[in-house]
Amino acid sequence: MAIDSEAGRCVSADIAAGISPAAALFHSLADENRLRIVARLARGEARVVDLVGELGLAQSTVSKHLACLRDCDLVDYRAEGRQSFYSLTRPELMDLLASAEHLLAATGHTVVLCPVHGTRHGGADAYDALQAELDHDLEHLDQQADETEGKAVS
Repeated sequence: MAIDSEAGRCVSADIAAGISPAAALFHSLADENRLRIVARLARGEARVVDLVGELGLAQSTVSKHLACLRDCDLVDYRAEGRQSFYSLTRPELMDLLASAEHLLAATGHTVVLCPVHGTRHGGADAYDALQAELDHDLEHLDQQADETEGKAVS
């Protein structure tokens, strides 16, 4: 889902008015870059410049995703001089993401794309390409989770 560039929000006010709070929460987490930001912030607070360097994203991209996450009250910041340090406001968000990973593992990741959905959008080739992309993304999230757990144990 695209970020509303004018407001810096995950969804426009019109769309937000028509969806449940649970759907809005999952929409806010439906972007790989936002998930990467959340995973990084799970390890501790960071400035925009830190996130730009570590995640290899443009400053404007990081700022817009942080605005989205702030709108959902999942992330906030504290000012120190001219710098802003971002952190997660809800640590239980990591429990939710861990549960999602367990669900994906238990279903063999089939919960994400069903064959009918793939057929509507270009057939088996499109489905296979999306599945390969998803597998790559999930592998990346698993690596980040392993790194987070390793640092928490240290």
